[in-house]
Amino acid sequence: MENSTIQIDDFGKLHEECGVFGIYDFDRNDVASTIYYGLFALQHRGQESCGIAVSDTEGPKGKVSSVKGMGLVNEVFTPEELEKLHGDIGVGHVRYSTAGSSTRENAQPLVLNYIKGTLALAHNGNLINAPELRRELEQNGAIFQTTIDSEVIAYHIARERVKAPTVEGAVAAAMRKIKGAYSLIVMSPRKLIGARDPFGFKPLCIGKRDNAYILASETCALDTVGAEYVRDVLPGEIVTITQKGIVSDTSMCLPKEQEARCIFEYIYFARPDSVFDQVSVYHSRIQAGKFLAIDSPVDADLVVGVPESGNVAALGYAMQSGIPYGTAFVKNSYVGRTFIKPRQSSRESSVKVKLNVLKEAVIGKRIIMIDDSIVRGTTSARIVRMLKEAGAKEVHVRSSAPPFLHPCYFGTDIPSEDQLIAHEKTVDEICKIIGADTLAYLKIDRLQEMSEGLPICKGCFTGTYPLDPPVEDIRGEHDQ
Repeated sequence: MENSTIQIDDFGKLHEECGVFGIYDFDRNDVASTIYYGLFALQHRGQESCGIAVSDTEGPKGKVSSVKGMGLVNEVFTPEELEKLHGDIGVGHVRYSTAGSSTRENAQPLVLNYIKGTLALAHNGNLINAPELRRELEQNGAIFQTTIDSEVIAYHIARERVKAPTVEGAVAAAMRKIKGAYSLIVMSPRKLIGARDPFGFKPLCIGKRDNAYILASETCALDTVGAEYVRDVLPGEIVTITQKGIVSDTSMCLPKEQEARCIFEYIYFARPDSVFDQVSVYHSRIQAGKFLAIDSPVDADLVVGVPESGNVAALGYAMQSGIPYGTAFVKNSYVGRTFIKPRQSSRESSVKVKLNVLKEAVIGKRIIMIDDSIVRGTTSARIVRMLKEAGAKEVHVRSSAPPFLHPCYFGTDIPSEDQLIAHEKTVDEICKIIGADTLAYLKIDRLQEMSEGLPICKGCFTGTYPLDPPVEDIRGEHDQ
């Protein structure tokens, strides 16, 4: 990994790194269209680039067909492009860059040709020891085509495969060297392999449809392609799918109490219709809203969410408080990645293009506005001002995440501390800056209840990480 890119969009939202999807159809049907729809369901996890790589398990060994490019899934994969992709095993990827710049070269899946054949790899996460692993490989003659840490993983798997009797053995050997967050799908000529880091930072689940097995970042992708959920890949587990079925290797699994799922899957990243390690994302967000109503109540006339991520928590707040739930915002669904952003000096207009206030819904009312998080505070201030300009009498802001105090090193683009409004300011000071009448955050001790007791990573809130942060700052800064 060279330079990580850290970006919060004009709508003030955090970004996840990416989503992965793989399938092996034992009836030898072409899988490209299924991968396409699976990636479509995972589009929220990355909108910068995407790719599909497929192979025919009974065709020429090592022949991989792939298409990848910059843009959304329906922009990159035209019917003509999908027609070119023939094969019964394949892997797909949608990417938002947290590690490596946003270029076509960094799009995944990565396809490697090496002495043992071919590998195609899709990765979700961020390694904390990628710079030193990269330098070690370069000193041994490796030539890198990308700036992403996923290529470091691919090289290590290929190098270990020369010594290991199986590709899954090579994946296990590579996992002993890499540190950080990763959910991987690896396609070899005759196998599909899924692997999850020992802490379980990122999600990865197994599905089945007829005589095909699927690996995916979220269960919503299984639903989209008509597959049934089988189970989650365990933190530290490697699963190998072949014509003989599924084989599991749990030698890398940590004791349960050392696991550390990213809490932001529950708060924001995952789609609300997904289930992450058997915990419903929708239920977690309802619970967050209820906890806010219990811990930080306020008299008001209407509870609203900032679309889309604040809506479910707002519903939970309304259910608990008895205050009506309503819609205060209309979101322009057609403003996406390709929207031409105005200059920094006029960024406010981009928020107004994306979001408008329903004046009839808020005029003369005391509004409770629920958002998933507050990062820099600039977007919150704009939205509060829009509500008040539309006639809201009071605006009470509630965040369904605790205050961000520290950066993330594991694939979430939480920036450096000097850019986090909560790092040096009190809640009262932040409340004044964003123009709210009151402000409250979710309490940290509620996070464990949101995940139904599953061990989680809270490093961005507490500064205590499951792994020691890297000596080198692997995150970098994104050009704004």
